[in-house]
Amino acid sequence: MNILDRITVDKRREVQAKKSIFPIDFLMNSPLFIRKTNSLLESVKNGSGIIAEFKRRSPSKQVINQISSVIDVVKGYENAGVSGISVLGDTKYFGGALEDLIQAINSVDIPILRKEFIIDIYQIFEAKAFGADTILLIAAILTKDEIIAFSKQAKELGLEVLLEIHNAEELKKSDLTYVDLVGVNNRNLKTFEVSLETSKLLSMLIPDNKIKVSESGIGTIEAINELKEYGFKGFLIGENFMKTDDPGKAAIEFLKKL
Repeated sequence: MNILDRITVDKRREVQAKKSIFPIDFLMNSPLFIRKTNSLLESVKNGSGIIAEFKRRSPSKQVINQISSVIDVVKGYENAGVSGISVLGDTKYFGGALEDLIQAINSVDIPILRKEFIIDIYQIFEAKAFGADTILLIAAILTKDEIIAFSKQAKELGLEVLLEIHNAEELKKSDLTYVDLVGVNNRNLKTFEVSLETSKLLSMLIPDNKIKVSESGIGTIEAINELKEYGFKGFLIGENFMKTDDPGKAAIEFLKKL
């Protein structure tokens, strides 16, 4: 069982517990449920393309940054000129919380991606209730029917969808009808090795009418320029900023060079 499988098993237990305490009807009464969403798609198309991430730790790197506050980081990211901010909500493996999402939403005016392991439609309503603009769907843990149902539900709630793939097989099984952005994760989930070649190879298979986002292992301006030649408009950067003492400042310095 790889790390993604373990996370998925734990996530199913977590969601079942939440559903019994906070049903969908409860979520729909959240004040943020009627909030007008910001478009990550348009922001990536017309801006820097950088999606900066807030995360405290990861299964591969353990602790990344347990000191910086959500508010300080996301404000720094916004000042840097990023196109969007990814907030990791998983607690057990990434040290995140839904409260991080709320703090981010209340601190900045740019699109927020809820980066979560979504395995139930309930989590899409949860994302809407907590103010997210975009949700992440991971093809590796979903069936074709789930990708269709989840992405359609997101669109009905006014949310955009970033579908993440790791290989050609995942893309082939995915119906992109309701998907706004297609992300390529450069990290091998079995070995944790990262290679930008994954993005380059898969770029040719992603339809031209979908915004391409490269994820993981992007730490230099050269890498971004290289990926742009393969049609990528979005670049999700997490550890490169979060591993510093001041992620916002690191983002500002990085984007100055773009």
